[in-house]
Amino acid sequence: MAEKSMTRPDPEVLLQQVQAAEENRKRGRLKIFLGYISGVGKSFRMFDEGRRRRERGEDVVVGAIQPVNSAEVKELLKNMEVIGLKNVEGLQVMDVPAILHRLPRVCLVDGLAYDNPPGSLHSKRWQDVEELLATGISVIASVNLQYIDEYRERVERITGKRIASTIPLSFVHSADEVEVVDVPTQRCLERAEGSSAQKTAPPGPHQLSELRELALLLAADVVDRQLEKYLKDHGIEQQWGVQERVLVFIRPCLNAQKMLESGRRNADRFHGELFVAYGDDPDLSSADRAVLETNLTMARQLNAQIEPIQAEDPVNAIMGFARSHGITQIFIGQCTQENWWQRLWGNFVVRLIREAEGIDVRVFPN
Repeated sequence: MAEKSMTRPDPEVLLQQVQAAEENRKRGRLKIFLGYISGVGKSFRMFDEGRRRRERGEDVVVGAIQPVNSAEVKELLKNMEVIGLKNVEGLQVMDVPAILHRLPRVCLVDGLAYDNPPGSLHSKRWQDVEELLATGISVIASVNLQYIDEYRERVERITGKRIASTIPLSFVHSADEVEVVDVPTQRCLERAEGSSAQKTAPPGPHQLSELRELALLLAADVVDRQLEKYLKDHGIEQQWGVQERVLVFIRPCLNAQKMLESGRRNADRFHGELFVAYGDDPDLSSADRAVLETNLTMARQLNAQIEPIQAEDPVNAIMGFARSHGITQIFIGQCTQENWWQRLWGNFVVRLIREAEGIDVRVFPN
């Protein structure tokens, strides 16, 4: 009889799998509808999903609504079971005890980033949601990108709008599903322009594109983390490491803010690394030196690895750095006037693209 080889399971791995299965069995599921700007219709999408679930026979209640809602949302709420908010010290607070007493299968929560008044069991609405999830109630919620704490400053730089109440990114990462509510750019612009609550200038198409990219990258990151958690819970060792290494090359003729922010987003999306290289030329004019220092300050704020490059031929220097550091993407800017760069080395951008075989090159117009 052939001998059957058997591998004894690691007791710690088995315990980890059992604990993960038990935790998943007890905890409710969390789905978040994510809007990248106000007016994309995330509340409507959330309540409409609740309506459809209710029509299929699921036990669904509404646990929180926002003070101002569209006519479409109000129409949906007419056919939903709503557990009213409590008025505490002039603030509308989700009635968690009433929801727990009712014990529905699914609770809809609009506006995750609200603060509760002092003395409440939880200081934030998202913490109320955590309590519901812990008791086995699934929650479908909504939030805008600007209300996620770690994204607040980036969104503020794009929109100029400052907000106070936020939720932590870790809470979004804990979601079982994040769905980005997307609408055509023109429709989103029309909604923003028609909003009476808009106190700042409405965002333009380029700003909307940046916000949309941030939201999509965040949703993709949640999927990546779910995969990592699944592998860990099931004792499957992850075999891959850093996949992307992004190099942003700063030139003194341009403002590199957009390149740097996009490079940081790409590196974060793939759990990669961000490098910033610049030509260390002692003969720069005072104006060019000031632009360079502004760019380097931003690079430091984005936690990039900064490297000065000194060489007679900048293209060869960049490619030598890229090859030695395993760079997978290069971001460069196209100056409106190449001046001495072009006279000395021909078209810098064309040469770099030609030399960067096997490396993606993205060109940003100035």
